[in-house]
Amino acid sequence: MAIKNDDMSSPQLLDDSVQDQVESSDIAKVALASAIGTMIEFYDFFIYSVATALVFNKIFFPNYDPLVGTIVGYTTLFIGYGARPLGGIIFGHIGDRVGRKAALMTTILLMGAGTVLIGVMPSYKQIGVLAPIGLIILRILQGIGIGGEYGGGISLTAEHAPANRRGFYTALVNIGVPAGFLIPIVLFFGLTAATSEAAFMSWGWRVPFLFSIVLVGLGFFIRARIKETPVFRRVLTAGNRAALPVVEAVRLHSSDILLGIGAKIAESGLFNVYAVFAITYCVTKLGLPRQLVLNGVLIGCALECLALPFFGALSDRIGRRRVYIGGMVFQALLAYPFFLMLDSRQAGLIWLAISFGLALGHGSVYAAQAAFFSELFTTRVRYSGLSLVHQFGALLGGGASPLICTLLLTKYGSWPMVAGYMVAASALSAFCTLGLRSREIV
Repeated sequence: MAIKNDDMSSPQLLDDSVQDQVESSDIAKVALASAIGTMIEFYDFFIYSVATALVFNKIFFPNYDPLVGTIVGYTTLFIGYGARPLGGIIFGHIGDRVGRKAALMTTILLMGAGTVLIGVMPSYKQIGVLAPIGLIILRILQGIGIGGEYGGGISLTAEHAPANRRGFYTALVNIGVPAGFLIPIVLFFGLTAATSEAAFMSWGWRVPFLFSIVLVGLGFFIRARIKETPVFRRVLTAGNRAALPVVEAVRLHSSDILLGIGAKIAESGLFNVYAVFAITYCVTKLGLPRQLVLNGVLIGCALECLALPFFGALSDRIGRRRVYIGGMVFQALLAYPFFLMLDSRQAGLIWLAISFGLALGHGSVYAAQAAFFSELFTTRVRYSGLSLVHQFGALLGGGASPLICTLLLTKYGSWPMVAGYMVAASALSAFCTLGLRSREIV
């Protein structure tokens, strides 16, 4: 019997007999464990973004004026994103050949190692040019680790979840992203409040990087207790694994991968505008206190953690595509008011602007994305397919957006071109989303 998958329904990743064997309590545990693991990995990745906006232009690139130093710092940020597709390919192969769990256990150790080593990296004053070179190498290590994270975490949860609640449960996993950004902000908030400027620039900024040791230990313990998904165990039992999952994903799902990358660009790119570039703009261009902007990002990330389950459940009710495109339209309309609110220099308006961007704009899109993208691929290549879409989309979106926005600001001296970039990215992703058509499942 054919089951039609239109915009109001989702393809079944598990048949009914398997779905009936999965208790809701088990699904909740898997979603929670995946969310915690994702939070830890993105903590390790995003802490670099926060540090780039606050200290790296002075610690590792001190021979530039503040804005140019920030551009150089964002270039190293982009390099980390550039390594993510490689990680997606490597761990996508492991995840589709050996298992989702094995791949995820490895990625969290790799990410943690890169983050802790950045925390002990000597400054430019101590070892000269070797400092930024070492930073770049460790950023590449981080990028490879995080590149294998998304495809595994989402595959694990999507393949456990019932079809009619897949949006909700996979959105819980995505809470790990704003939460992973939230914790570094909290740590930097406490450190800047408790230490002098000199102490913070000397050793205080290193503490959040070293704290990763604790989080990685916790994440490894949690992931060791997760079971492999029933649907992937069936693939293993049947001997139906893809020989080269990445190659098969590209061969069978090329249009979905290309359109998915396009749909991903604005989601990833605009998140870094709200959470990273806004810090640079307010501190460097407007001369506002660093803590004022960090408070706004803190509030926005906290609100997005609450918004994601709501929008995920909404995608189960009215369709992934409608929620996704609705979020893109909202972000395009927000672009110009966003900067007007920042330019007000009023704390309340700045916090409101960042909260609108993160909780409503990014939150609505990101909540629908996990289930939407996971339903594009077969079990044999789901980890690899999701990794290709997510990592290449993140490279062109989140990896490039802070650098693009800073270059536009440097060239034109004001923000209208930056807002235009935000509108163009939203329009591109909305258009690509329209091309991700649903399928008949037999």
